Amino acid sequence: MIRARYVEISNIMWPRVQLKVGWGDLAFGLWSSLRKPDRDTVAQRVEARWSPEGEALTCFSVRSGFDLALQALAFPPGSEILFSALNIKGMIRIVEKQALVPVPVDLDIEKMAPRLDLIERAIGPNTKAIVIAHLFGTRLELDAVIDLAHRKGLVVFEDCAQAFDGKAYKGHPESDIAMFSFGPLKTATALGGAILRVRDAALRSRMRAIQDTYPVQPSGAYAKRVLKFMGLKIVLLPPVFGLLFRLCHMMGKDYEDPVSDAVRNVASLGSSRKIRKRMPAAMLAVLERRLIRWREGSLDGFARMGDSLRRKLGDSVVLPASANRIHNYWVFPILTDDPMRLIRALRSAGFDGANLPRSKTVSAPPERPELEPDTAKDALDHLVVLPCYPGMSEAELERQARIVREVARPHRPPQPALAAE
Repeated sequence: MIRARYVEISNIMWPRVQLKVGWGDLAFGLWSSLRKPDRDTVAQRVEARWSPEGEALTCFSVRSGFDLALQALAFPPGSEILFSALNIKGMIRIVEKQALVPVPVDLDIEKMAPRLDLIERAIGPNTKAIVIAHLFGTRLELDAVIDLAHRKGLVVFEDCAQAFDGKAYKGHPESDIAMFSFGPLKTATALGGAILRVRDAALRSRMRAIQDTYPVQPSGAYAKRVLKFMGLKIVLLPPVFGLLFRLCHMMGKDYEDPVSDAVRNVASLGSSRKIRKRMPAAMLAVLERRLIRWREGSLDGFARMGDSLRRKLGDSVVLPASANRIHNYWVFPILTDDPMRLIRALRSAGFDGANLPRSKTVSAPPERPELEPDTAKDALDHLVVLPCYPGMSEAELERQARIVREVARPHRPPQPALAAE
């Protein structure tokens, strides 16, 4: 039974995530939309800053870059692309739209990493590539995975959308394509954009040639995006967010849809036309500003807050990805037996607990049912993301942890079966 003190709606609401962008960056984005710097010049500077070796390519989003790479690689229809079993819907849809087959590799919950033996089992005669995602702000150890993939002749995509840490990590030196996102909720957001590090010069050249045929997003569209996020930055202040929650509650509506739809995704998950664009000059200028002004150690505060909440929770819940050596807590996920019960208790107390509505597990192809990612599916069904970031006091972290300890019970997904010898 949820204790009575959690039933009354709180006056404030701590959002599950922050918009990690300052007012100065937003004002600079508007100014850049008006002055319209030379797009190609700024793109060249951003790429050179990211990779002095000349391996970088700026793209409209990670999904745009992934779609671009698959076009340039030109795998035969029916080719299989292995995925870390938990991903976002848009990445899977891109593979399917190019007549390719997404194939899941189930996860080890302690690291949220695809297991090596399961990768080997999933590789078949039509397998051409593998997409490995660093999830929740962790960084995976990839030496063994990349060695196996390259021995089998696979292209290795490293999805670093949730793992940005400035100069500290630009991707594993042996991955073929490392993809970093600067979308609305990302660590150094430019409200859109991505940088891909593509090791093979010929592939990078083909990708650039294809992208050069894309239209540039109009500067006016980016200016509207900046204005919208100025409004959202106000909405996501805890007192304002709490008022929105209370109003939606009084009207019998779920506040989740209008807020989530507003802050997520540069382009919709729909047609390829919506992601086959080039970054506008203003977005590139904001991205350059964010990279120039990034200070190493900027995520130390997030790591300290995450470690603190982790200690306060103890063994009351399961913490996925907790075994990784590097964890910056881009989000703070937990696994519990009854997620909606905990979410209701948290929201009533002013903490925006939530699941991951844009994420999904990759389903096994019908002819390969033994690859169904039961562990990842079970984890997603029992996952709750907790607010945890600088600006929350230790007292608020403790209050949140107390609710979790009193309401939740730990849930541990079944381990993937060992691959047959």
